[in-house]
Amino acid sequence: MQNKLFRKTPLAWRQLMKEKTRLAIAVAGISFADMLMFIQMGFESALFDAAIQPHRNLQADLVLINPQFETLFSVKSFSRERLYQALSYDGVDSVSYVYIGTGQWRNPETRIDRSILVWGVDPHQPGLKFPEVQKNKDELKALHQVMFDQAGRPEYGAVGNIFKKTGNFQTELNSKAVSVKGVFSNGASFAADGNVITSDSTFLELFPNRKPDQIEVGLINLKPGADIEKLKTQLRMGLNPDQNNPFVEVGTPEDFAQKEKAYWANGTGIGFIFSLGVGVGFIVGIVIVYQILYSDVSEHLPEYATLKAMGYTDTYLLGVLIQEALLLAVLGYLPAFFLSFGLYKLTFAATMLPIFMKVDRAITVFILTVIMCSVSGAIAMKKLRSADPADIF
Repeated sequence: MQNKLFRKTPLAWRQLMKEKTRLAIAVAGISFADMLMFIQMGFESALFDAAIQPHRNLQADLVLINPQFETLFSVKSFSRERLYQALSYDGVDSVSYVYIGTGQWRNPETRIDRSILVWGVDPHQPGLKFPEVQKNKDELKALHQVMFDQAGRPEYGAVGNIFKKTGNFQTELNSKAVSVKGVFSNGASFAADGNVITSDSTFLELFPNRKPDQIEVGLINLKPGADIEKLKTQLRMGLNPDQNNPFVEVGTPEDFAQKEKAYWANGTGIGFIFSLGVGVGFIVGIVIVYQILYSDVSEHLPEYATLKAMGYTDTYLLGVLIQEALLLAVLGYLPAFFLSFGLYKLTFAATMLPIFMKVDRAITVFILTVIMCSVSGAIAMKKLRSADPADIF
């Protein structure tokens, strides 16, 4: 049976290879459609990954935020008193807090100010997972000392390179002189092009209108073995006497991250735009493959009619078309896959967004390509059904 299978004429492959120019055009068209889907999915994923990266770097088991919080770009504060109340619950080990604000960073070379996200932390308990922050937390205790995100946009200046060479970098933040005493890597996002970490005292100096007892994020660390879900429920009930009008929202850092992600996905038009781009790429691919298969069937209609006269069924001929479609899917997907690597690298270099190829995305685009080509083959079958054996006699 195996020998019989290999003796069969690869009709679908022969059909495609007969017109090499048409094949090249088809492969180029499918690759273009796939690359469009790769780019749209890549940008959407990069947006989400960059937006929630800071949330996942919070060093806490539970997080307190304002119930009206939507995004770090427009963060809302709440009373620090609620955070200290959490210390009275069994299972809570320690608490710390984070101030968040948008400041103006001055590039000392160009003298141009640019918005930057400023994180004010307790230097004794920074509450951030960055190893550089933990290592240099004593440097933050002095006023006007900051740590700079070296993965931010280059428009802030060559901060990372200069600091590594000289061990210092002087500039202005909110029109006040600050000194960079360390660097870390977080990265730019659609909400912020860069980040700066300061002590809570320095933060309040930079933002004199801020009230010290109003914080943006409360961090709660639990004792080993504590039940996170149970404590989350207890804190949600205990810290909010009026459940219809809560003072704080309690969740894990991942809950916090997903809230940010939901804002960008559903609260803005960005998620819809990227999804629309993927849909357009999918439809473009269907049209291209259909045109190729339709032309192929039209040119070989007498041959198909002969096959029908010889006893081959429409199901068999549909199988040939589907095989052609699947071959086109593979041939068009491979160059798109590798070219997307290069486009991702170019995009990362230009925007500093974390856009990389992911396994699930590669699989998703391949499945969409197979479906795209299969649907085109099924539509082209309508033309094939019109092949009447009587027409050749």
